[in-house]
Order: sequence, then structure tokens, then C-alpha cells
Amino acid sequence: MVKKISATLLGAIAGCFLVTGVASAAEWRAWNIHNDGHPNTAAMDRFAELIDEATKGEIKLQVFHGGVLGSQPDALEQVRLGAIEIGNFNLGPIGPMVKEANLVSLPFIFKSVPHMFRVLDGEAGQTIAGAMAEAGVMPLAWVDAGARSFYSQKPINTPADVEGLKIRVMNNDLYTSMISAMGGNPSPMAFSEVQQALKTGVVDGAENNFPSFKNVGHYEVTTHYSLSEHLIIPECICVNTAKFNALSEEMQAAVRGAAEEAALYQRELWAVQSEQARKDVEAAGIKVNEIADKGPFQDAMVKVYEDYLAANPDMAALVEMAQSTE
Repeated sequence: MVKKISATLLGAIAGCFLVTGVASAAEWRAWNIHNDGHPNTAAMDRFAELIDEATKGEIKLQVFHGGVLGSQPDALEQVRLGAIEIGNFNLGPIGPMVKEANLVSLPFIFKSVPHMFRVLDGEAGQTIAGAMAEAGVMPLAWVDAGARSFYSQKPINTPADVEGLKIRVMNNDLYTSMISAMGGNPSPMAFSEVQQALKTGVVDGAENNFPSFKNVGHYEVTTHYSLSEHLIIPECICVNTAKFNALSEEMQAAVRGAAEEAALYQRELWAVQSEQARKDVEAAGIKVNEIADKGPFQDAMVKVYEDYLAANPDMAALVEMAQSTE
């Protein structure tokens, strides 16, 4: 009888441990604006697998794609407050909330996408990440969003080619100043309105990366894509700072490692998709022109930088840090 009772008790105790183990697993949610087929969607799904594996099931991540948990501004606020644990965000909308993050929205601050990653992997990136963490949105890893270039009904090879054109830009003072500095007419509008605006001539051109240019059909209503690469705005896999800091050092390392591996996976997918998107639009008849000398574009931005630093003098050191990165 004693043996039977002991066996029963041991079984009950073991069952309790199993139940407790399941109950103690953290259930995290992640926001992603992109849909199926996008590199970030595949990378975020991979992140969920990696985080489960790295934490031995102690953190379960459910990723919600297509912005179903809200718009990017809404999701940023939810992650900041901890209502959502993880978000895959573009740094552009983070700039108004974290001034250090606005560095990436300065035209031509980066020489190339590889240069952008070198900046973010260095002291400047640490400064940006620290400021974002203080705001409640801690970057775990940086992901690629390509370089944004102009597309219109004519090739753009110099700033003079922008003069007089109505160019759609995102709603950010730095972007409108950029177009104005080249003599163009900036036209901020929602991304969903751009296709019709290009088709009807409400705007003469817009700017974006190759995958977006192709995937939303803007190549159908323009003729030229000019590789100005004037904006290189990265994205991040971010976590609520308080939730991350509450983890043990071992768990923090596991979560960060999973994010970094997922980010590398995203960069590989992005490179493939971007190259394919260029081939697809060229096959459809779009003329892609390389810009051998971007110096005149950069020179045109001098006033933009002067005005920006006059309004944000404490950003001068960070700008210098980025520009001096080899």
C-alpha cells in the first residue's frame, strides 16, 4: 500500500511540474505590417521558431502579420507600453518619438546599404538603440529595407532633373525639405493613394525601393527608375524594454540571438527579392538608370543638414559619427 501511495504521489507531483512548466511559459505577441511573400514575414515566422528553440519553449511567440494588430503608429505605442511584446518596425516612424532614430531619415547619410549596417553595428547604432530602449522600444536586430530611389516619367540623373516635378514623399519634414532643396514640389500623401496619383498626373513621380515599386504596381504607371538611393531607412526587430529587462541574462541572450539570426535570414531574402524585382520591372519595360556621381545630390542637401542641425544641435555628434564611419 505504501508503495502504491508513493507511486501515486510521485505521479501527481510529476504532473504538477508538467502543468507548472506549461503555465510558466511566456506567451508573447509580435506585430508585422507585411503580408505573405515578404522577406520580413518569413523572417518573423523564423524568429518565432528560433525563440521557441533557443528558450526551450519558455517563450512562445505568436506573430500577427498584415498589420492586423493595428497601424504602425498604434503598434509602436503598444510595444512601448508592453501591450505587444515584439514589433518589426521601420525606423522612419520612430524618428518623431526618438530623435536619435531620425538620423536614418537624413538624405544620403549612408553611402550604401552595407555602410548603413556598419553604422548601425557601431557606436552610432548603439546610441540609437540606447535611446530607443529608453523610450520603451529596444532593438534586438536590424533588418534590411533597401534603398529608396526616384521613379517618374523621365530619367533623373542630377538634382536639376527634379526641378519643377511633383514628387510624392512620406510625411516627414526631412523628406519634404529634401525635394524642395532640389527645386521639386514635395507632395506628402498616403502610400495607398500613390498609384492613382501617378496614373492621373497628380504627382510626377515618387520614390521607394525595388520590391515596393514592383509589388504595388507603381512600375505600371511610370517609365523610369533612377538609382539615386537618397534614403536608406532600416527596420528593426524590437522588444518592449521592460519585458526584455525582466528576463534572466541567459534568456536575454537567447532572445537576442534568435532575433539576430532571423535578421540575417531576412537580409538574405531581401537581397534575392530586390534583385528579382529589378529584373521583373526591367522586363516589363522600365528603364533603370544608374547615377554614376551622386555628389551633386549630396551637395544639394547641405541646406537640409544646416537647417536640421540648427533645430537639433545635440544631434551634430551623432551625424558626424555616422558620416565618419568607413
